[in-house]
Amino acid sequence: MRIVGLEEHFVVPELVDAWRRLAGGGEVHGGGDDPLSRRLRDVGEERIAAMDDQGVDVQVLSLTSPGVQNLAAADAVPVAREANDALAEIVAAHPDRFQAFAAVPTPDPAAAAEELERAVSTLRFRGALLNGRTGDVNADDRRFDDLYGVAERLGAPLYLHPQTPTAPVREQYYSGFGDEVDGAFANHGIGWHYETGVQLLRMVVGGVFDRHPGLQVVVGHWGEVVLFFLERFEAGIGRTGLHLERSIEEVFRQNVGVTGSGMLSERYLRWTAEVIGVDRILYSTDYPYVPTGDGRARAFLESAAVSEEDRASIASGAWERLTGHLA
Repeated sequence: MRIVGLEEHFVVPELVDAWRRLAGGGEVHGGGDDPLSRRLRDVGEERIAAMDDQGVDVQVLSLTSPGVQNLAAADAVPVAREANDALAEIVAAHPDRFQAFAAVPTPDPAAAAEELERAVSTLRFRGALLNGRTGDVNADDRRFDDLYGVAERLGAPLYLHPQTPTAPVREQYYSGFGDEVDGAFANHGIGWHYETGVQLLRMVVGGVFDRHPGLQVVVGHWGEVVLFFLERFEAGIGRTGLHLERSIEEVFRQNVGVTGSGMLSERYLRWTAEVIGVDRILYSTDYPYVPTGDGRARAFLESAAVSEEDRASIASGAWERLTGHLA
């Protein structure tokens, strides 16, 4: 069973420097000497040894959150290009172990479309990863239609990844419990997932998939909360008079892929398969954030109550069906 992980993160010095400028010179994610930062920066033998320990054959590498989505356009464009050039060299050094999602500089939408074209057509990447909204601009905004059009034409999936909610949302909904609890509440506790799920729903309601019916989007964490309330959302929006060319469930079953992001839950796997179909499930471990070593990443799939055909599909088959033409 060949396992391909889609949400596997790294960082490059250029991005760390750009984040530091935004933070006024302070320490930023991935820039320290702590074990997590070192694992993010390592793209050689240590990472490959960790993959072997997980039982993962291939990582599709992507820049760690928040990527370039919150940089100024003047910073986002060169940082994305430099990161993608560096990533192309990393993949070339270990083509049997690494693939790549591009960083795309959405603060400059025209440049984002151009960079996706370059990354897929020239660098041979398998798609791109976007960290949700761009600054305060939501993912359904029509300024991104050229980017979505390029992704649709190339058949290159876009992985919609979480980022921290905006400051007013954090203050209103996730504050008041002390810095440590507030931070967890707003981010990996639940805030990231509501944030990303809402961005995906906005793309549906905003007609992105009507305008780009072939666009493929992948989200992690078993659907970023949305799948567990999809029937209610469909019924509620349906009463408003919104006219979409397909039902919301049809869009999810035809345009949305889901990974578990290292959440090794067979209950969530069963629910996801029931709601959108097992053929829409892909795999990820969220390296290096989620501990799935000691073979746990592989053991979860090996023991899951699915058919051998479905097991192979989740492990890598669905990914090859989605992106094999880009290999």
